[in-house]
Amino acid sequence: MALSGLSRALRSLSLVSTLCPPPVLRSAPSLLPQVIRSPAILCPHASFQLLPSLSQLGCPSTLLLCRGFFTSASLNRNLIWKVERKYTIRPIGMKKTGGRDHTGRVRVHGIGGGHRQRYRMIDFQRLHYEPGKENIPFQEKVVQVRYDPCRSADIALVAGGKRKRWIIATENMKEGDVLTTSGYIGRMAVLANEGDSYPLGALTAGTLINNLEVEPGKGAQYIRAAGTCGILLRKVNGTAIVQLPSKRQVQVLETCMATIGRVSNIDHNKRIIGKAGRNRWLGKRPSSGLWKRKGGWAGRKIRPLPPMKSYVNLPPASAKV
Repeated sequence: MALSGLSRALRSLSLVSTLCPPPVLRSAPSLLPQVIRSPAILCPHASFQLLPSLSQLGCPSTLLLCRGFFTSASLNRNLIWKVERKYTIRPIGMKKTGGRDHTGRVRVHGIGGGHRQRYRMIDFQRLHYEPGKENIPFQEKVVQVRYDPCRSADIALVAGGKRKRWIIATENMKEGDVLTTSGYIGRMAVLANEGDSYPLGALTAGTLINNLEVEPGKGAQYIRAAGTCGILLRKVNGTAIVQLPSKRQVQVLETCMATIGRVSNIDHNKRIIGKAGRNRWLGKRPSSGLWKRKGGWAGRKIRPLPPMKSYVNLPPASAKV
């Protein structure tokens, strides 16, 4: 650590000597020992602390626009790798990341290779009105149900009005089905069919649901994997309590949308890999052959269920109405 810090300090001095004019260095020799003895040299963000001393030395202003002295990253990062695209039903080409993020460092091990895949944008917000038709229930027809390489469940292409979009398919969904989506909560519970989407407040207790929203209008975040489903247990004071596939219970607002039924591809967990090469087709690399000690994850455990998680900001009991 000390040797690397010393080498970085020497590189910074060579940079100062090349960018600053010689008369200035001769006229201010007392400032250089302060820079060398400064503890900022051993700090990864030392370039920010070194700038005032360099400005006193009379270095040109172009020094402030160069890359950081003691870091390999630029001082002003423009994260242009996060680009929002317009929604389309066309498959989008994907590049293999190998488990690396935008900086090039490995973030997830065991990823690499695999068959080429193309991504299809899924609209997880089922209650997505068309312009000019807000607050009106609408119907969509299933055009196609197909396999998606980027997820375990099948996807369905639905069309209605002037648009088409991809959604998560349910267990018995097929071509030609008509799906109903409504955001209205009436006094009586609706008699919904599989694949329809309604708020939790409009459904009866005991209904099997999937693609559950946590916040109204944010899109489905729970129960999206193949063959999974949740159960609407009860509705209490404008909220709904849902049991997830993990047996955990969550409390959300009754205006959150959910799809009726079970997610498609229910036999996904029964597939047989058969050989090591198939995992390579799926983009999964083998783990290291080094011996690893088994930690606390090994063995059978009986743990109590976690407490119910609430996504509702209810006022405290001591609050006065």
